[in-house]
Amino acid sequence: MTIGLLFAGTVILFVAWSILIYNRFIKLRTMVEEGWSGIDVQLKRRANLIPNLIESVKGYMSHEKSLLSDVTELRTRSIEAKTVEDQSRVESQLSQALANVFAVAENYPDLKASSNFLSLQDQLAEIEDQIQMARRYYNGTVRNLNIKVEQFPSNIVARVFHFVKAEFFEIEEPGDRAVPRVQF
Repeated sequence: MTIGLLFAGTVILFVAWSILIYNRFIKLRTMVEEGWSGIDVQLKRRANLIPNLIESVKGYMSHEKSLLSDVTELRTRSIEAKTVEDQSRVESQLSQALANVFAVAENYPDLKASSNFLSLQDQLAEIEDQIQMARRYYNGTVRNLNIKVEQFPSNIVARVFHFVKAEFFEIEEPGDRAVPRVQF
């Protein structure tokens, strides 16, 4: 009788523990999805702003058509990206291309003085900050999920219910990771 109660108590504790761990995985997976949604919203805001930027720059930068077409192509690829890895690769390239547009704009004083261009530049800078914050949140939730998927004993529940590690939204450009060189 006592052994039966002890066994039943152990089974009940195991089931309760499994339910708690399962619910924690659901919460973490939902937080990762929420984090990605935040990034996606900011990336769409930026993608919607790019055609306005191209239009305002087009008249001034007639010699820079390849640069502008690269930005347009990367915008299209960004919208069509399906995985986190693809999205992070394309977004890194798009950020670099936009930086090139602003660098080339330095050669056009009339463009730099245009209030429309300056407004678009400010809006893009704000969106870049929002993307950075959303990316930090997303990567933090991915980290928490990945730790839980690999930690013992929760990794047992993860395997049983097919919870897997999520991908980080990382910087792909090696130049972005490099430490800036300062010379005096």
